[in-house]
Amino acid sequence: MSMGQSAAQKKNRPLSPHLMQYRWGIHMMASIVHRITGFILATAGMMTLIWWLSAIAAGPDSYATFQTYVIAAGEAATGLQTASNWFFRLVALGVTYAFFQHFFSGLRHLVMDMGAGFELKSNKMWSQMVFILAFLSTAAAALFVVTRYLGV
Repeated sequence: MSMGQSAAQKKNRPLSPHLMQYRWGIHMMASIVHRITGFILATAGMMTLIWWLSAIAAGPDSYATFQTYVIAAGEAATGLQTASNWFFRLVALGVTYAFFQHFFSGLRHLVMDMGAGFELKSNKMWSQMVFILAFLSTAAAALFVVTRYLGV
């Protein structure tokens, strides 16, 4: 290497593998989805919390508006209020799935941080279990809410 040539310009340096050289697997997807669900929980959760707290701080009329658009519009609801209620129900379902996905994936990462579960077969199995448990937990939570909401 000459005096004017830096280490970064050296021709025979090793290159990091490109993403396209990896074979995609469920364990990679679980890790990526863990990051995505963390972002969803932080963003949607914070926005809803800020709206809810500001509605409480602004008084009963503001909180009633929050309830009308987010929780239940009531019998005399406009089309926008009804659509808003259904939108927030879908968002709540998505955030519930994101919560359970992030929770179970976090448990998987905790076990891996303790030094277990790195074997490819067990890593793939627990990655699949993360998705299955998140789906089943979301379904159970939705079923619980629906039965309470409908009074069954």
